[in-house]
This record gives sequence, structure tokens and C-alpha cells, in this order.
Amino acid sequence: MRQVLKRPILTEKSTALSNKAQYVFEVDVNANKIEIRKAVESRYRVDVASVRTITVRPQARVQMTRKGWIQGKTKWRKKAIVSLKQGQTIDIVGDLPTEE
Repeated sequence: MRQVLKRPILTEKSTALSNKAQYVFEVDVNANKIEIRKAVESRYRVDVASVRTITVRPQARVQMTRKGWIQGKTKWRKKAIVSLKQGQTIDIVGDLPTEE
């Protein structure tokens, strides 16, 4: 079985959204809203009000090296903005693995 939730996204914008009980996750590209809802509810033990998804297309990248130009692309990504029901929160920072 594939892992639907890859990691939480911690940026300025996502931190501002967390004040409104909305959290941003990077999810599997093939995951749908129902699977994302079930994954968040089972992992964090919360009630999800809504899920919005964003597909991020790959961007072309070019780098000049001694041997010439190297061309490539970034990967397809998918983000999910999860809204929780009134009065519920998720401790995203406490859930992250720490480096020792």
C-alpha cells in the first residue's frame, strides 16, 4: 500500500493558514481527496471539514557546467490543504522526526 501523506509543508504561508485550522501536506501524486481525508483523520485523530488539492507541474531546469549545459526537470508534486472542523488543531512541528 502506498503512503498517501508524504510530509507536512512548513512555509510562511502554511504557518499563517494553520491559525485558521488549515494545514498543508505534500501527498502522493495519485491520491484523491477521499484518500487524503482518511489518511489525515487516521494519523492525527481529527475531523476533516474539507480538502483542496494543488498539482504542481514540473519546471525545466538548466545548469551550466564545465562539460556543457545540463537540462532536466523537477518532479510532479501534489499538495493538499486540509481544513479541520471548529476547535481542532494538529501539532505538525511535534510530529516531525528530529535529527540527533
